[in-house]
This record gives sequence, structure tokens and C-alpha cells, in this order.
Amino acid sequence: MRRIAVLASGAGTNLRALLCAIASGTLEAEVAVVVSDRAEAGALRLAADAGIAAVSLPLVDRHDPVARQAYDLRLAEVLLPFKPDLLVLAGWMLILTPAFLGRFPGPIVNVHPALLPDDGGSEVLTSRGLLPALRGARAVKDALAQRLPVTGATVHYVTTAVDAGPVILRQEVPVLPDDDEMRLHERIKTVEHRLLPRAIAMALAASSNSIMEG
Repeated sequence: MRRIAVLASGAGTNLRALLCAIASGTLEAEVAVVVSDRAEAGALRLAADAGIAAVSLPLVDRHDPVARQAYDLRLAEVLLPFKPDLLVLAGWMLILTPAFLGRFPGPIVNVHPALLPDDGGSEVLTSRGLLPALRGARAVKDALAQRLPVTGATVHYVTTAVDAGPVILRQEVPVLPDDDEMRLHERIKTVEHRLLPRAIAMALAASSNSIMEG
């Protein structure tokens, strides 16, 4: 059984979607550990209730580059003993530093609440033509501020460039005239919950094929 490690900062709705996919047999994997930078995160409670190792790893100062690098090295030390085949960022609100990416050997995927292009560029082709690629933590708010006709959800591989790694899956979500940030984000989350288990299965299959070819 392939092993997944999950990093989550919030309520854990994407983690719940993964656990439901595993329970239903649509995703053949197991969640080995869940780590959060917030001790009160719902994702930790969800993991503990499911009998999954739940690790609280608070970050004291996210703006101190020395502390950030030390934190990511500690994060790698926490994850590696669980021997995950894949690391999933499911609402993880910290950017992984090169120090972490250099230590973690397996693929990493992230779910992002906007449409991202295949080439890491500044625009993405949608059903409504070329639109700006929205990166970072304000993507939902930015979609409304820029009055985009559509936004969406993307699952992609993590690289050193933020929200710019190769896309695994994405799906559009229309922006409705009466949307506020909460309503739009909830509809995006519904799409994320469908995409993430499928994308993880694809990433695990690709990883297996790469190992066999190697």
C-alpha cells in the first residue's frame, strides 16, 4: 500500500475527501501522518479520530528566514521516518523552502484554489479565453477583485517556483455575480475535493512507473 503524508493548516476538508476516497476504494493508498503548523487545526483532530499519526509543529516566526529554514529541516526530519511515497499539501499555508525540497526525496503535490497554466506562465487558457494565473494565498480574493468570469482549482507538482509546477488536474469554477469570497471559495473547495484524490492516484501511478523504468 502506497503511503501518503499530508500537510494541512486548516479544517482538513481536503484530508476528509482523501480519507473518504480511501475508504470507498477509489484511492488505493493510506495516510501515514498528518502534520500541521497550527495546533488547533481541524485536520489534526480529524487525523487523530481516524487513528492516523497527528503531529503539531508550530512555526514561531514565519518572517525570519533563519527560523524558516530550521523549521523546514525539522519538518523533513518529522516526515521521513514515516517513509511516505507522496507528500500532499492540502491547505498548507507555508511555502516550502529549498532546504526542505532538498531533503524530501519523493514527489510533492499541492491543491491550489485557482486555475494554473501547464507552462508556469502568467496566463492560463480557459473556456473564456486567456486569463491571469492567480498564485499565492489571495487567489480567491484576487479572482473577485479582478472580476474574472471563471476561476477554478488546480492540483500540481511542487517545485521551487511557487504555484508554478507541472499541472496534474484542473477544473473551472464560474464566478457568479453575487459571489463573495466565502461563497466562491466553498464552490472551489467542492471541486478540490473531487480533483485531489484523482490527482494523487495519478501521481502515485506516475511515481511507480518511474521507479519501474529506473
